[in-house]
Amino acid sequence: MSRTRLPRRTFNEPGHAHELTFSTYRRLRFLERDRVRGWFADALALAREKHDVAVWTYVLMPEHVHLLVHPRRRSYSIEAFRHDLKAPVGRRAFAHLEEHAPHWLPQLTRRRGKKTERLFWQPGAGYDRNVTEPKTLAAMIDYIHANPVRRGLCERPEDWMWSGARCFAGQDAGPIPLDPIPPEWGVTGP
Repeated sequence: MSRTRLPRRTFNEPGHAHELTFSTYRRLRFLERDRVRGWFADALALAREKHDVAVWTYVLMPEHVHLLVHPRRRSYSIEAFRHDLKAPVGRRAFAHLEEHAPHWLPQLTRRRGKKTERLFWQPGAGYDRNVTEPKTLAAMIDYIHANPVRRGLCERPEDWMWSGARCFAGQDAGPIPLDPIPPEWGVTGP
């Protein structure tokens, strides 16, 4: 029995927050190195400025990312934001691999018809959930922050360096600064 994958739909609705999740290719643990996480932080800083997107929280896991963002413009494209975030990380990773670990490149290369492509991220856009309710927002933040604890990477969410949980716990913002969540969302945040 063949499974047909339905196209993922994205809704760019004014006022909505977006909980984005995307994984590295074949869930390889590319994001366990601070160098690569730093590339992600750099790309996020540029993408959030270019697209005027507030970053409310995040967690970088060894093989995937959770990001809770809120576009500030009425008209926006979460797809363009996601592309401008993910593409530079992949480019930097492949430049690094070409110089320091070219033996990895065949594992990250695939042919599709006549086209050859290298993949840092899992194909497809990942998961995009529109968030409109304060209760849902609070649950999403808790879920995102608890990821490293559920995986046994730390004991408390705020112990994970690459997470917005640190800021929510009153610690330093860490490598990715967070934007304040407006009061109408009913969530006490950074």
